Amino acid sequence: MSKTNKLKIIDLFCGAGGLSCGFMKGKNGAHFESVLALDNDKAAIRTYNANFGEHGIVTNIEEWITENTVPEADIVIGGPPCQGFSLLNKNREGDHRRALWEPYMDIIERSGASVFVMENVPGLLTSDEFQDIRERAESMGFLLLNPSVLNTADYGVPQTRKRAIAIGIKKDRFVRGDIPAFPPAPSHRHPDKAGDLPAWLTVREFIGDLPEPVGTEVRDLPPPLDLHFGRNPTALSQERYRAVPVGGNRFDLQKNRPDITPACWIKKTSGGTDLFGRLWWERPSVTIRTEFFKPEKGRYLHPESHRPITHREAARLMSFPDDFVFLGSKTEIARQIGNAVPPVFAQKIATYVLTLMEYQIQHGEKIEEERTGNAA
Repeated sequence: MSKTNKLKIIDLFCGAGGLSCGFMKGKNGAHFESVLALDNDKAAIRTYNANFGEHGIVTNIEEWITENTVPEADIVIGGPPCQGFSLLNKNREGDHRRALWEPYMDIIERSGASVFVMENVPGLLTSDEFQDIRERAESMGFLLLNPSVLNTADYGVPQTRKRAIAIGIKKDRFVRGDIPAFPPAPSHRHPDKAGDLPAWLTVREFIGDLPEPVGTEVRDLPPPLDLHFGRNPTALSQERYRAVPVGGNRFDLQKNRPDITPACWIKKTSGGTDLFGRLWWERPSVTIRTEFFKPEKGRYLHPESHRPITHREAARLMSFPDDFVFLGSKTEIARQIGNAVPPVFAQKIATYVLTLMEYQIQHGEKIEEERTGNAA
C-alpha cells in the first residue's frame, strides 16, 4: 500500500468500538481508518457509527459473510464472543459461540489482511479451540506472535483487567528475525514491585474529580455529566451501602449488619470477596463488567459515597475519553462499556501493530528478496 494512505481496518464483533478507538482515535488516528465493522448489537453499532463513521453494520456475521463481498483491508481486529471460553460460563461444552472464530478467520482470509488481532478472555489460550484457531491461521499462511495474557493495568488503564491477545502476521510479508517482540513492554508496574516505571494508575486519578451524580437517567448535558447519573435504591439498599466501610465487601456487611444481610450470603462463608465491595481510591478498579451498576455483582461501590459507580465513572475506568459518544438505553450503554476493550490498552496494541505495518512498508524490497531467495 502507499505510504500516503491510511491502513484499512475491519473490526469484527466490534461492540461500541473500544478496540477501534485505540486504533483510530488519539495519536494513532492519522494512521488507521475503518472500512467495515460488524456486530449483532443494534445499540452498539449506533455508538460505533457515531464515533467512527458509517461503517458499522448490524448483522449476524455468519449470515453476512455468505451474502456480501469482504472489502480489502490491511488489518482485521476483534474478539469473537468470549463466553464460550470464559470461566464465568458454567455450560461451556457445546457452546455455539466457540465456532464464531471460523467466520472471523474467513473474513481475514478474504480481506487479504497482513495482520490480525484477536482479543479474548484469558481462557482462550488454553482451550482446545485455540489449537484449532492456530492450525487454521497457519494453514492461511499466518504466524502467531507469542499469544499472551496481558493485564491492562500494566498499560495505563486504571483497571486490573486481564485479556488474551493473539496477533497473527502473514509470513510471506515479513522478515521473521526483524519483527519486534510481542507483547510490548509495559508502561506501568504493580505498586508493590520495584522499578523505574510509574505505578499503576488509580481510581482516584480517573474519577476523583467528578461531583456527586444527579438524577437517574442519561442527561442532555455535555460530557462528563451526560452519563454521570445515579440509581434509585431502596431504603434497604442504602442501609447496606452505609454498612460497608472503606475497602470493605459483603463480609463487612454481614459483620456490621447481619440483620440486613441477604440470607444466601450468610450461608456462603467463603469466596466472593469482591461482591458488594467498595473500590479503593489508591488502586486500579477491578474488572468492569456489564452490570457494574449492581454492587451485588462485584466491587462496584464508590470508594466513599454510599452508591454504585455511575456509567461515566465506569467509562472512565475503562479509559474511554469523555468525548466518546455512547448511544442507547442505560442498560445498553452499560453493556457496551463492560464488553469493550479499554481504549488506552487498545492504543498500545495498535502502536505495536503500526510498527509491524511500517516495517512491512519500509522494507518491502527486503521482504521480496527473502521470499524469492535472493537475499544477499
